[in-house]
Amino acid sequence: MRLSNNKPALFGLFVLVAFFLVALFAEFFAPADPSEIHLEEGLNGPSAHHLFGQDKLGRDILSRMVYGSRISLLVGITVVSISLMTGLLIGSVAGYFGGLLDEAIMRVVDVFLAFPGILLAIAITAVLGPSLRNVLIALCLMGWVGYARIIRGQILSVRELEYVQAARANGASPVRILSRHILPNIMAPVIVEATFGMAGAIIAEAGLSFLGLGVQPPTPSWGSMLAEGRQFLLLAPHLTTFPGLAIMLTVLGLNFIGDGLRDALDVRQQP
Repeated sequence: MRLSNNKPALFGLFVLVAFFLVALFAEFFAPADPSEIHLEEGLNGPSAHHLFGQDKLGRDILSRMVYGSRISLLVGITVVSISLMTGLLIGSVAGYFGGLLDEAIMRVVDVFLAFPGILLAIAITAVLGPSLRNVLIALCLMGWVGYARIIRGQILSVRELEYVQAARANGASPVRILSRHILPNIMAPVIVEATFGMAGAIIAEAGLSFLGLGVQPPTPSWGSMLAEGRQFLLLAPHLTTFPGLAIMLTVLGLNFIGDGLRDALDVRQQP
C-alpha cells in the first residue's frame, strides 16, 4: 500500500495513535490531578515536577492538557460520526432519486452553506448556552452538509453505470442498490473528507471554548486553556505555547493522514 511509503502520512498516523492513547488512558499519563490548586505556585514555568509549568492557579498544565485531549477526541469522533451518517442518508436520497426531492434537499444545503460555519456555530451556542453538549449540537448541525454534497455528487456519477442498471433490472430495491452496489464504490473521498472533518471539529471546539462558548471551567479544554493564558502571554508564555502546540500537532497529523489517504485511494495515481 502506497500509504506506508508516505512519510507525512505515517507521521500523522503516529500523532493520531498517540492522541488516542493519551485521551483513553489519561489517568496513566497525567502526572497530577488536573484540578489540584497551588496558588503559591501560580504561573511557575516548566520544571522537573511540572514539565509544562503551572497556570495562574498553580494547576499542572501537562495534566490539564492530557485530560483536555478527551474533550477534543469526544468532539472529533462524535461530530464526524453524526455528520457522516446524516450526510450519508440525505446525500444518498438526493443523489439516487433526483428530481424535485433532490432540488429541495440541495436548496436546504445551499442555505446552510451560505453562512460561515464558525459564525453559525457561535450563534447556535450563544442561543442554547455554553456547554459541551451544545457545542456538539452546533457542530453537527453544520457538519453534515459537506458530506451530503460529496455523496450526492458521487452517486450522480455512478447511478447510471452498467452494474447499477443490472441490479435495478434484476429487481433489487433502492436500499439494496445503494448499500451493496453504490456506496461501497464511492466511499473513498468520503473517508478522506472525514479525516479533514475531524481536524475541523477539533479546531472549532477549541475556538468556541476560547470564546467561552464551549466547555466550562473547571473542565480542562485546549481552547479554554488558551483563553486563560492569553492575559499572561508575555509573563508566562508556557500557558498558551503548549496547548497551542497540541492543537497544531493534532490537526497537522489528521491533515497529513487525509492527504495520504487521498493519494492512496486515487485510482488515477495508481501505477
